[in-house]
Amino acid sequence: MREIVNMVVVLSLICAASGTLLVNLKQATRERIEQQVLVNVQGPALMAVLEGCDNDPIAERRTVGGVTVFPARREGRLVGVAFETFASGYSGDIGVMTGFDLGADRLIGIGVTTQTETPGVGTRIMKPAFLKQFRGHGLDAMALSSRDGDIDAVAGATFSSSGAVDAVRKALDVYRDIKPQIADLWPTS
Repeated sequence: MREIVNMVVVLSLICAASGTLLVNLKQATRERIEQQVLVNVQGPALMAVLEGCDNDPIAERRTVGGVTVFPARREGRLVGVAFETFASGYSGDIGVMTGFDLGADRLIGIGVTTQTETPGVGTRIMKPAFLKQFRGHGLDAMALSSRDGDIDAVAGATFSSSGAVDAVRKALDVYRDIKPQIADLWPTS
């Protein structure tokens, strides 16, 4: 009986020490992991969407209404913003970085940040042929052509295409909500 008690005590101490180590390790690396996600996951889509900006959108990002918003400046003037939204695709959530032209009130474009769609089928939502349909698109009537919209789905990837469009539609709702605050957050220098 005494051996069992000793084993339980030793096992409990090992579990407590391991748990404490993992919590401290997570806290110590949290900022570094967030920075890596910003640079390596969101960064490529962000830079494709905000192409031509002359600032560092990642360094100037702000959180508005629970959404991380990245500003785009040209010659010191705020010309656009971008942020990431998610929607369900065929096999998981699809993350889409959507850029908005503040002057024209239109989409600059979109980029897919995360997805787990079927390779060779659903992943074609990341191809320029699909993404270019969003460039310069207005803020209304965002839907697939099969649902009376003007975005053509990728053949054989309707769920993935719908997920991408749904994520953009969520971004449109967020944009409408935060637009009045944008000019105050990044005043023109």
